[in-house]
Amino acid sequence: MPAALIQHPFMSADGLAASQAQAMVEAMLAFELALAEAQEAEDALPAGTSQRLRDCLEAHSFDLAALGAGVASGGNVAIPFVKQARAALPAELKRYFHQGATSQDVVDSALMLLLKPRLARLDALLVRCRDAGSALMQAHAATPMVGRTLMQQALPTTFGVRVAHWAIGLEQARRRLAGVELPVQFGGAVGVHSGWDSLGLTFMDGIAERLGLAAPVLPWHTDRQPVHALGTALDAAAGAAEKLALDVALLTQTELGEVAEPAGEGMGESSSMPHKRNPVRCALIRGAARQVHGHTTVLLNAAAQPLERGLGEWHAEWSPLIDSALLLEGALEQAAVLLEGLEVNPQAMQRNLAVTGGAIMAEPVSRLLAPSVGQDAAKRIAAEAAETARRAGRGYAEALAEHDEIKGQVTADELARACDPGLYIGSARAQVERAVAWLNKV
Repeated sequence: MPAALIQHPFMSADGLAASQAQAMVEAMLAFELALAEAQEAEDALPAGTSQRLRDCLEAHSFDLAALGAGVASGGNVAIPFVKQARAALPAELKRYFHQGATSQDVVDSALMLLLKPRLARLDALLVRCRDAGSALMQAHAATPMVGRTLMQQALPTTFGVRVAHWAIGLEQARRRLAGVELPVQFGGAVGVHSGWDSLGLTFMDGIAERLGLAAPVLPWHTDRQPVHALGTALDAAAGAAEKLALDVALLTQTELGEVAEPAGEGMGESSSMPHKRNPVRCALIRGAARQVHGHTTVLLNAAAQPLERGLGEWHAEWSPLIDSALLLEGALEQAAVLLEGLEVNPQAMQRNLAVTGGAIMAEPVSRLLAPSVGQDAAKRIAAEAAETARRAGRGYAEALAEHDEIKGQVTADELARACDPGLYIGSARAQVERAVAWLNKV
């Protein structure tokens, strides 16, 4: 597969560089050395054994191609890895390596180690999004714009409120991800530390402490709640980023022009139409998010695994789990840049508020007129004046003032106020204040 051309552009380059085959080998070795240290601490290995293992294996160059080929015969990379490691050890150390562990202990723990720095990076990116969103929403707390329902103009809102929803969604996802635990895996062949009695749990806790991973209640070979929790948390963050990208892309349409992606050399150019400025960052975010959603489906369908070892379900998790993190990291890199440099066009927002000739303000006008002419007449007059304003290209308040049925009923100032979208934004300012206060509770 031409991954560099069709897959990697949606991912984080830093994340990809840190998640290659060599990184997986180093993570598996870190687990094995932590296991030896934990066992030595309980006198289950001769003093100095763990250091001798470290000295031998940290300097050893593992054959990555042979490891990959070995997966086809063994079913997972831990089997050829353990074989290569033992082959590199002197005879007197071989029996102390991988003692009491099983392949799934190695692979699951290594994946958790690979994901740990990725989650830290995701958190940092989401903090950037939160800070940029907070500044943007406060700057536009009272900037009126059209609120749209079912893709049609509805009533006025403010751009600040729209940004607040983006920021809150992303911050909710950040807090959810921050609460996800990455547990170590150590249970041995069938998850009960066969041959070690209660020492097995002590080893498990010791490995977790040395690796900086969470200590689970029990080994979780076929209890995939940790993977389920992580996968769905990644998906929630992808959904929040996708919402941002979808809204921005819609608002950048030529006919609307209310916002624009940050400018950059070559960003958004078309291969055939020089005039275009495509919302490429939005496309990359949405493309990555859609892939995360698909990977999450795989993880969800692998949640129930048989007895003491998965038969294909466990194996199906590996790539979707890592890919989801890398795709989300790539999406959030784009989202942070998008929020930090988003170009906002209040004039276009004002223009679009007037597209219907003022009909968007028919509701407050009806409320103003109803006490004088009755509810039904008020609705009809508000609609008629809007159509007159639209066809004649005149102001809505002016068309209303000349309507025969309301002359003398209301003042010009009252009409002007009722027709001003900026005065019909409800709790928008208060919502932005409330959102900022919530975002700052960290």
